[in-house]
Order: sequence, then structure tokens, then C-alpha cells
Amino acid sequence: MAGLLDPLLKDVIVGQAEVRNIFDLSKGGRVAGCAVTNGRLIRGKMRLRRRGNLVYEGVSLTLKRFQDEVNEVRSGMECGVRLDGFDDYQEGDIIECYSVEKIAAKLE
Repeated sequence: MAGLLDPLLKDVIVGQAEVRNIFDLSKGGRVAGCAVTNGRLIRGKMRLRRRGNLVYEGVSLTLKRFQDEVNEVRSGMECGVRLDGFDDYQEGDIIECYSVEKIAAKLE
């Protein structure tokens, strides 16, 4: 019976970065210059929090270290982040990278 239940989905925070600077691109759009404060940032699902409130939730458009596109940036390093469909960055914003884990449902 337990195998028929839908799995529970749980968000697990992989890492966080703080926006330190905002750069305007010549092609249009903006890049958030970030410092990874804990964990690691990986390409994929991200959300942006401003003063504790959720402002944006979606996916990353680019994740760059210097001029190179990368898949992961570790704690203590700096990177540039563009979020898909979001340009309203402010200094002090927190960008969270997360993954969704499936947990098998249990009968109680």
C-alpha cells in the first residue's frame, strides 16, 4: 500500500550567496555579482530573498566565474548570476540554490 502513495517533495538548500554588486550588460539585462556565503551554488533551481521575503523563484540563466560559464561555485568564491526573467536585483539580496528531494511516503 505504501508504494502506491505519491512521494513527498522536500526542498533542500544547497547553498546561499549574497548580492554584492549589480552590473548592467551592454546587450541589456543585469547580472548580480555575488559572494557565496555557505554551501555551493549550482546551475538550476534558485530563489531570491529580500529581507527574508521571497521575491523570485525559478531557474538560473547563467552562472559565471570571471568570464567562464561554470556548473558550480563553492563557498568563499565570487560569481555572476543571471536569473531567468528577473532583473530587479538589489545589494544585500540573498540568492538560494536548492534541489527537490523525493521522500517515500509512509503509512502511519
